[in-house]
Amino acid sequence: MKTYTVYILKCADNSYYTGVTNDIDRRLYEHENAINVNCYTAERRPLALVFCEHFEDINDAISFEKQVKGWSRKKKEAIINDNWDKLKALSICKNITSHTNFTK
Repeated sequence: MKTYTVYILKCADNSYYTGVTNDIDRRLYEHENAINVNCYTAERRPLALVFCEHFEDINDAISFEKQVKGWSRKKKEAIINDNWDKLKALSICKNITSHTNFTK
């Protein structure tokens, strides 16, 4: 059975790159060797694989990848550090303009 991997790379500039692949070894090779010179990671090497999660369904993998790409750096670092329980707290809006700060 084919598996799909959502992965996060930490770049030399301390940014994160999130991707999805059906062959993690091939994809890491492509990133590390700048096979696509226009890829985000090409000018940000060296790279470190800091997270990967495997899926059997490509739709689940793509959905999770899109979700993670929209996350804040703190939320990405929570899953990188295997602190999944922190995600809920990190999702709470703390802006002064948040609806939770208005009284009726």
